[in-house]
Amino acid sequence: MVFLPVRSSQRQIDTLDEAAAFFATRQRIVVLTGAGVSTDSGIPDYRGDGTPRRKSMTLDEFMSSAQARRRYWAGSHLGWAHFNRTRPNPSHYAIARMQQAGKLTAVLTQNVDVLHERAGTQGVVHIHGTVNTVSCLTCGATYARGDISEALVAANGDYFDQAAVIRPDGDAEVSPGDDFVIPQCVRCGGILKPDVVFFGETVDPMITAQSFASIDAADALLVAGSSLVVNSGMKMVQRARRANVPVIVVNRGETKGDRYATVRLEGSTSTILPVLAQALS
Repeated sequence: MVFLPVRSSQRQIDTLDEAAAFFATRQRIVVLTGAGVSTDSGIPDYRGDGTPRRKSMTLDEFMSSAQARRRYWAGSHLGWAHFNRTRPNPSHYAIARMQQAGKLTAVLTQNVDVLHERAGTQGVVHIHGTVNTVSCLTCGATYARGDISEALVAANGDYFDQAAVIRPDGDAEVSPGDDFVIPQCVRCGGILKPDVVFFGETVDPMITAQSFASIDAADALLVAGSSLVVNSGMKMVQRARRANVPVIVVNRGETKGDRYATVRLEGSTSTILPVLAQALS
C-alpha cells in the first residue's frame, strides 16, 4: 500500500484512539524528537512560553575571540551541569518501550541532552551532536565533558555558584570577565569545542545520509516535540514525503510539517507517546 502526504481532500487523523490504531499497524517506525520531548524534564524548548529569546552563539562568533569563548564556556558549563541533573520523563521512556517492542528501526534526535540513552534507548542518532564530549578543533583529540568541567571549576573558583537562565542548547545567560579561564587542549593547546552543532554549522553529511536511509526503509516517521523550524528536522519530513512514508506529528503547537502529516496530535508528548507505545504492545 502506498501512503501519500495529506491533501485537502484527505482527512487528517487527529484523535488519539484513531492515531493509536493507525500506529499499531506500523512495523518499521523511525522516530524524530525535538526539544518538546525534554520540556517535562525541566529543559526549556526554543519557542514555548517563557523561553529565552537570545540568539544562540554561532561557530563564527565562537571562533572570533577569546571573550566569545569565555562567555560560551561559562554558560555552557552551567547548562551542562543542569542537563546532567535532569532525568528522563514519560516521553523518553515511551520511546524506549517502542524500541523494546521491536518496532523502531531508528531514533533520531535534535536534542543534545542524551536523555534518550538514560531512559534505555539504544543506538540514538544525534543530529546535532551531544553535550557529553569535547573535541579539539586543531588536533581532533576528544575529552569527556566531565573532565573538562572539573578543570573549569578548579580554574574559576566560585564563579559557577551563580544562578543562570538555562537554554535548550545547553548554554546559559552569563557575562564572565577577562579573568575567566577557558579550557585548552592538553595535547596541542588548541581550541576546545563541545561536540554539538552550533547554529549556522552544517550537520555531518554521514549523519544526514544515515537518517535518510532509515526513513526510506520505514513505514512511518513519528515526529515528537519538534516545531520543525530548524531545517535539519524539516528535511526528514520532506524525505518521508518523497519516499511516500506517512508522517505522524505529536507536538504542543503548530509545526512546519503539519500539512504533510497523516496523523496530527496536539498536546504534550509525555501524555501522548505512552498511549502510542501501549498500542504497539
